[in-house]
Amino acid sequence: MRNIRLDKIRNIGIIAHIDAGKTTTTERILYYTGKTYKMGEVDEGTATMDWMIQEQERGITITAACTTCRWRDFNINIIDTPGHVDFTVEVERSLKVLDGAVVIFCGVGGVESQSETVWRQAERYNVPRIAFVNKLDRIGSDFLDVVKQMQEKLGANATPLQLPFGREENFKGIIDLIEEKLILYKDDLGKELELNKVPAEYQVEVNKYRNYLLERLADVDEKIMEKFLGAKEITGEEVKKAIRRTTIANRFVPVLCGSALRNKGIQLLLDAICDYLPSPEDLPPIKGSNPQSGEYEEILPRDEAPFCALCFKVAGDPYVGKLNYIRVYCGTLRTGSYVYNSRKREKERVIKLLKMHANHQEIIDEVSTGDIAAVVGLKETRTGDTLCEESYPILIEEIHFPEPVIQQAIEPLTKQDQEKLSLALHKLEEEDPTFKVSYNQDTGQTIISGMGQLHLEIAIDRIMREFKVAARIGLPQVAYRETITKKVISTGKFIQQTGGHGQYGHVVLEMEPQEVPGTGITFREKIKGGVIPREFIPAVKEGVFGAAKSGCLAGYPVTDVKVTLIDGSFHEVDSSEMSFQMAAAIAFNDGLKKAQPILLEPIMDIEIVVPQEYLGQIVGDLNVRRAKITAIGQRGNVRTVRAYVPLAEVFNYATTLRSLTQGRASYTMEPSYYQEVPLNIAQNIILVKVT
Repeated sequence: MRNIRLDKIRNIGIIAHIDAGKTTTTERILYYTGKTYKMGEVDEGTATMDWMIQEQERGITITAACTTCRWRDFNINIIDTPGHVDFTVEVERSLKVLDGAVVIFCGVGGVESQSETVWRQAERYNVPRIAFVNKLDRIGSDFLDVVKQMQEKLGANATPLQLPFGREENFKGIIDLIEEKLILYKDDLGKELELNKVPAEYQVEVNKYRNYLLERLADVDEKIMEKFLGAKEITGEEVKKAIRRTTIANRFVPVLCGSALRNKGIQLLLDAICDYLPSPEDLPPIKGSNPQSGEYEEILPRDEAPFCALCFKVAGDPYVGKLNYIRVYCGTLRTGSYVYNSRKREKERVIKLLKMHANHQEIIDEVSTGDIAAVVGLKETRTGDTLCEESYPILIEEIHFPEPVIQQAIEPLTKQDQEKLSLALHKLEEEDPTFKVSYNQDTGQTIISGMGQLHLEIAIDRIMREFKVAARIGLPQVAYRETITKKVISTGKFIQQTGGHGQYGHVVLEMEPQEVPGTGITFREKIKGGVIPREFIPAVKEGVFGAAKSGCLAGYPVTDVKVTLIDGSFHEVDSSEMSFQMAAAIAFNDGLKKAQPILLEPIMDIEIVVPQEYLGQIVGDLNVRRAKITAIGQRGNVRTVRAYVPLAEVFNYATTLRSLTQGRASYTMEPSYYQEVPLNIAQNIILVKVT
């Protein structure tokens, strides 16, 4: 039976730009909630949540780790996510199942490029957020400037609930604007807090920012507006209730401050998580569709309702095999019971249920509404699949993942490694939806694709170390795409006569470029009068998608094409699914050639942080690399350069940047969109690929 009320559950994610302090903050949360007895440190490789050997060696988070802790009488399920863009899949699938998020900003760096990315991801899933400005003990930190950046760059109604007491190395405590109290820390571990009156010299500033808080709240909350305009007294309790209402409605973003490394501000952050972020029952019901009728249904968070959960992550475990991480939206699931995978339409048995603490497992008997847990025993379930009761089937919308932009060849050194490599690649592909494996028929090579060089580097390291495969690795290559530029109608016929039954398939396809880039291949049919029987249409779709895996220019995958089946014919005896699949592939390939195909390349959004004296060299170098500079800004005593640059031009850019700036600049980069390759460069790429 449930041992905690649903309104006392918080499912939150810690998200941020790389190196903003996500894992350090999570470590402090675990320490203050009594989950761990000692604080782990990222730099020392002792962080609880960074359990993978690759994470400990590099001092970065690679995979999202789950844990559960208690604060006051609340149960907080936490997912600590990576900051590096190469592992953005972890943020994407975590936000899909979370009720709220803590977005961490560096007090010096402010709103950085990946901060914007994770913010947009949270917006897409309508996840309520609170912000925590970290590292206020560092030289150059500026709390109010970071709040201003949040308002300007993110368009957020970000408003401080606190002010730092002291700056940089003199950062000693926090002023609470709601209760008008000064919180000082009596010990280095930050466990003993002391409440004081606000010093007289700070009172004017406190009054100013408390009024500012009430103004911002009055803009989005009617109850506060009524009292504020009537000049009536507004109590601290009323302010807290208004903050909760508007935060859950995504109209307000509370901003807190602190220094996780110096153990300041974490208990207040925990209070804010409990006070302002939603429980599972505070949010609108999740929508799903009935796989039989196709009608939309609402999933209400009730224990007594039929069971429904989403598998948002698959991970391998050396002891129990495959772990499927699930978020339970309603109902109860017990060990030994059966679940129905409504996407695969298969029944599976739950052998074991686990509550996860990073890579440590606690066996539990059941999970209920709002819980996040891992399931052992599911053979066919993958990321994005819905688990439910067979008598009440429902489908939750799948998680959408970005397409890989970089690829590399890999081959086993010996025949004994061949089978081990195949198994390793299958497991990695199962765990990570942005890691793709394909086979090049022309070269006989196995190709792995991912989101960036670091992504593939980690995957290769795991293949060699975890799966003990000896392999030869090729150089990284850009994952180009092909598309069309004009609308065409193409016909495909597959006719084969043999001794017995023959084969007959005939389709007419209309092919045109997608209106919105990045949509991929879409298929629809406008068949009238039953010229093609309904049972053959899925085969036509399969033939189109199969043919789209290889274009006509250089064999790269085809994207952004709208395909419509408009006509065709069939034979009563000789038509089959295979014949229509082949006919569709013939029509698609013929259409590609007629529709003026072009080559596309991934364009990266790059942000470079560089000292003023090296700005000229950086801008000049970017111009040579076909970059389009969009902004040059100032951040503290350094300059920032934002640009769009083709991925092909910035392989191993870290080495170039170090040599240009004597190692004093840094950069972050993420895939943004695909763009046509200039003709002269495209001709060279096609020539190399064909030869």
